[in-house]
Amino acid sequence: MSNMMQPQIILLKEGTDTSQGKAQLISNINACTAVADVVRTTLGPRGMDKLIHDDKGNTTISNDGATIMKLLDIVHPAAKILVDIAKSQDSEVGDGTTTVVLLCGEFLKEAKPFIEDGVHPRNLIRSFRTAADLAIEKIKDLAVSIEGKSMEEKKLLLAKCASTTLSSKLIGGEKEFFSTMVVDAVTAIGNDDRLNLIGIKKVPGGTMRDSFLVNGVAFKKTFSYAGFEQQPKQFSNPKILILNIELELKSEKENAEIRLSDPLQYQSIVDAEWNIIYDKLDKCAQSGAKIVLSRLAIGDLATQYFADRDIFCAGRVTEEDLQRVSAATGAMVQTSVNNVIDEILGTCEVFEEKQVGNERFNIFSGCPSGLTATIVLRGGADQFIEEAERSLHDAIMIVRRAMKNSTVVAGGGAIDMEISRYLRQHARTIAGKSQLFINSYAKALEVIPRQLCDNAGFDATDVLNKLRQKHALPSGEGSLYGVDINTGGIVDSYANFVWEPAVVKINAINAATEAACLVLSVDETVKNPKSESAQGDAAASAMGRGRGRGRGMRR
Repeated sequence: MSNMMQPQIILLKEGTDTSQGKAQLISNINACTAVADVVRTTLGPRGMDKLIHDDKGNTTISNDGATIMKLLDIVHPAAKILVDIAKSQDSEVGDGTTTVVLLCGEFLKEAKPFIEDGVHPRNLIRSFRTAADLAIEKIKDLAVSIEGKSMEEKKLLLAKCASTTLSSKLIGGEKEFFSTMVVDAVTAIGNDDRLNLIGIKKVPGGTMRDSFLVNGVAFKKTFSYAGFEQQPKQFSNPKILILNIELELKSEKENAEIRLSDPLQYQSIVDAEWNIIYDKLDKCAQSGAKIVLSRLAIGDLATQYFADRDIFCAGRVTEEDLQRVSAATGAMVQTSVNNVIDEILGTCEVFEEKQVGNERFNIFSGCPSGLTATIVLRGGADQFIEEAERSLHDAIMIVRRAMKNSTVVAGGGAIDMEISRYLRQHARTIAGKSQLFINSYAKALEVIPRQLCDNAGFDATDVLNKLRQKHALPSGEGSLYGVDINTGGIVDSYANFVWEPAVVKINAINAATEAACLVLSVDETVKNPKSESAQGDAAASAMGRGRGRGRGMRR
């Protein structure tokens, strides 16, 4: 009897939402699958784009997995994991963001029937991790190195990797044009890892073919004062001075007060202000620099002064552009005009101001260090240029990765089919339940070629059967076969130059498996209620503050 009378234990605050057990896990898997379904149709060269309209009224058209995932305001806690893996794939490798979300969604979809049948999630996780390790080993075996080739050959191979990335983007129609541009830009910055050394400037108008690459720095003409038009707009081998100071007449700050005993002294104070600015300008002119750039404003007096001495100046240049000019020309940013020596001045072969569309650009080319490049993008609509910029960012990242880790694998679903075949074969050598789990992991990998077919409007079952037959050949000659997007059949992806860096696939499989295991390992979600009472108390105390002091009402 005493047992029945035990008091109820209240552990969590009232209103706390807890869900646990199998149902909770299934719900998380469904949420992740729903997210994967959103980006599913954007995969591959025939992928569709998404138009995303946010609360501020901005519209974005994109088929980049990471961009879509960022813009979708996902609130489901488990589905947010997919957003994180897309972001990590984007920052680590640059491409393969849709692939990683799709793979993770598919791994979870394959795990769902096992969970419903009562398999412990830990068994699944163990098998998935084993399968991922085997898959990565296999990718490393199959990868082909592009090391030891001449620079020209290497550039061609890198361009092939860039065109594979660009083929699934909006600018896929001009992939040959842009892939050579991207490879030139990346090889220009050499071994430097800083992505901001490659500038991308967007100018609406013209066609995509009007885009061009500057082996140096280009930036938009900054805000200018009277006298700017009288300055020369072209130099050969000029000296360049970069400042981080204002060249403007400055009245005294901080409400300073000066008491004068003699009115004539007032003139000397005004003269002192003028002398300070003229002293700065004289030192700039004496340094021998023909181009003066500053991060802060260069006023109308300074603009006119420089124009009279045939010196070009630009004020309010953005920090990023100044850093790139500094890296390219060898000039050092100065915070004072005293002691300007030749060592801190930069130089370039040609400086010119050039009209691009309805913008004017200052272009520094033939820079000695050659460690920067600028891509000037043209195109019709603003959204289109924005998407082109995102596509080029992906291609630039891929080419950088391919230069660092110079191994490539066959794309077009070929590598996924080969790993899938290898894992199925391996699963037969294992006794016990894990054979089933590794088999399901292998089946999940086929989602990439299947989705490529679906997006292109081909019969996925038919193409996959052909691919399975090719990859099952004992000689191993079919291991490079993938989906042929143009004809709807199968083709040797490697011979057709559909290549991607091995690091993209390795990273995607690693991230997708980790995320799937993370979702499978969660068996309870606790959602704390918003502390409504605390908000209510705060509101009540705020209302109560104004009382009890004022004068009484007149009767």
